[in-house]
Amino acid sequence: MPRMLDVSEDVRAEIGDAEADRLLVGDNAPGSYDCTSCRTPGDSEQERTSTVLFVGDETAVLAFAHATCIPSQVVQVSEDQLQGAVRSITGNEPETPQGLMPEQAVLGITSGLVLIDDELHPALVVEPTGAITRPGTYGSGGDEFLQLLLEQGFHPVHRMDQVPPVLHGWSILLAMGQLHAVLQPGTGGGAPVAWWQAHAPLQVTEGWRAAANKSRTVLVFAAPVGSIGQQPREDLLRDALEKAAASGLLVAAAMPLAGT
Repeated sequence: MPRMLDVSEDVRAEIGDAEADRLLVGDNAPGSYDCTSCRTPGDSEQERTSTVLFVGDETAVLAFAHATCIPSQVVQVSEDQLQGAVRSITGNEPETPQGLMPEQAVLGITSGLVLIDDELHPALVVEPTGAITRPGTYGSGGDEFLQLLLEQGFHPVHRMDQVPPVLHGWSILLAMGQLHAVLQPGTGGGAPVAWWQAHAPLQVTEGWRAAANKSRTVLVFAAPVGSIGQQPREDLLRDALEKAAASGLLVAAAMPLAGT
């Protein structure tokens, strides 16, 4: 029976047209699965399902997720992480409580305008779909998303009344009025690499784009999973940010705008 699978162009390019077509007609796709994002059961015969390809240096593992959790995509991981996941799947070692590679939670991004000192600033709010842990810890250290960002140069936010400092080497890639990526410095002084990249370019409002083009700077706020949520209006987003800041669950940085 054909499956309700989404196979992105990136995944198709990695696995080949023949394998992608076999998945789509149901030959090699599971009916039921555990979502690699939220870890709850899914059924590719009953609900839209994303194919997620984890790629290491020598190994690749195809996993499945609810399309409402994450889009179909290719995720680059270390070979050690991937081999550990394979061993847990095949039963050669106990599966971690977090399931398949907890550190591969997807970063969700919301755009909005934030008022600070009577001036509207273009902002991005980053919240993962799950706990972020250090590679190789398998979640034993808990959610370390904020600590990892602090180590990268983000600053803690306790009140939403000040513009955060600029994080040098990072930037926001905007092209043709659409958000493409958040870039971070490459290793060893190399070319910038994507810290977050849109599965498909994200449209931003004219007001957001105008403010970004005026200031050439975007404020990036980040909070752990469950701190902000999907807020339908900017006033509700502001309220959620203030609550996260008051709870010590918010970090931020200003990043220069690349593109228009």
